[in-house]
Amino acid sequence: MDVIYERCCGIDVHKDMLMACIFTGVRKKEIRKFGTMTDDILELVQWLKDTNCFVAAMESTGVYWKPVYNILEEEGIEVIVVNAQHIKAVPGRKTDVKDAEWIAELVRHGLVKSSFIPSREQRELREMVRYRNEIVNERARELNRIQAVLEGANIKLCSVISDISGKSGIAILHALIDGKTDAQYLSTLVYGKLKEKIPQLQKALKGSVGVHQMQMLHLQMQHIDFLTNAISEMDEDIKKKQQIVKSI
Repeated sequence: MDVIYERCCGIDVHKDMLMACIFTGVRKKEIRKFGTMTDDILELVQWLKDTNCFVAAMESTGVYWKPVYNILEEEGIEVIVVNAQHIKAVPGRKTDVKDAEWIAELVRHGLVKSSFIPSREQRELREMVRYRNEIVNERARELNRIQAVLEGANIKLCSVISDISGKSGIAILHALIDGKTDAQYLSTLVYGKLKEKIPQLQKALKGSVGVHQMQMLHLQMQHIDFLTNAISEMDEDIKKKQQIVKSI
């Protein structure tokens, strides 16, 4: 088979260990083991540079490849990230061949295709968006817990107000936390079109809110406030990152 890369490195990535194999000639190869701390990865980089190897490949399994990729990319090493299923599908692998050596062998002969890896700015933007979605989902779960506490106290707020996280719902929740449980008073805390539903609210807000429910609501609302602020911060950070990505 034709040799595409005379010098290349295959890296088998694990949580706490990197096994790397470098081909430096037709029959010359060297295998070394590294840790996964930053200094360890930089040691791998230095080894690659010392052997004039500027092409490295690894499988895209889990998340452990990402810091290795980032550092190699920063150091000017061409990184080929290959799909693990594609590597397994290539025929001819023998059980006694180490993974790092097998990856290097495939890359050396051009038998694997590199996966598309977005730029670092795009990767960071995706990570931020995913995390924001997780926070939004957690906020929704916390709101469901608040609804459960209200139902346990026979407060049917959700039957009248579709979104208890709105201005009116928050005002009523804070009043309940402060011990103000009179249904007639609570019904006056609403805004806008909800004022038309005051009679329904007076019935819905008549329940039995004890100290336990007040404490639960207090803690849950603290969590809601924290998550709401986190979402706002993430929105600002995402806007800034989007501007950077667009400018590239």
